[in-house]
Amino acid sequence: MTWQGKTVGYALSGSHCTFAEVMPVIKRFVDHGANVVPIVTSTIMTTDTRFGTSEQWQTQLKAITGNDLISTIVEAEPLGPSKLLDVLVIAPCTGNTTSKLANAMTDSPVLMAAKAQLRNQRPLVLAISTNDGLGLNAANIARLLVCKNVYFVPFGQDNPQGKPNSLVAKMDLVPEACEAALQGKQLQPLLIERFQY
Repeated sequence: MTWQGKTVGYALSGSHCTFAEVMPVIKRFVDHGANVVPIVTSTIMTTDTRFGTSEQWQTQLKAITGNDLISTIVEAEPLGPSKLLDVLVIAPCTGNTTSKLANAMTDSPVLMAAKAQLRNQRPLVLAISTNDGLGLNAANIARLLVCKNVYFVPFGQDNPQGKPNSLVAKMDLVPEACEAALQGKQLQPLLIERFQY
């Protein structure tokens, strides 16, 4: 699919271990003609980890997209009235973000963007990355699975022996999941084998 003329909201929540995996995905959207609007949680703006510094990720996002980061609730709120985004993807979507989204809590730019997108009855695509997807967060994922205009990037267990409750989306399928969502479809199969024995 060509993304020419489409505006993709690309939101990142705080699963820092997946940032390196999603940067090439964001570049794919841009390379195929999309205008990508980066939206980030406060952890990206303030937290350095062993996976990279806050400044490194901010610089990389700006360089890839050519756009400034939406990093506050105030900056994200106009996404609703403007109807700017054709599709919004949250990748990675942490357990914390999943839980708050499922329970209608709006306390971050990413969640405000999601609320705005659903207000406009436009597709919201989630690429989960959570250590408790088959634990306490299973109920939240189930709640979102049946929500109108919410779609998932196919996901599976990433370490069944070491972290049996952990679920992670196959991040390289984000563009395909977004394309399907724009057609009102869930990319299938939804449950995949992610772990290699």
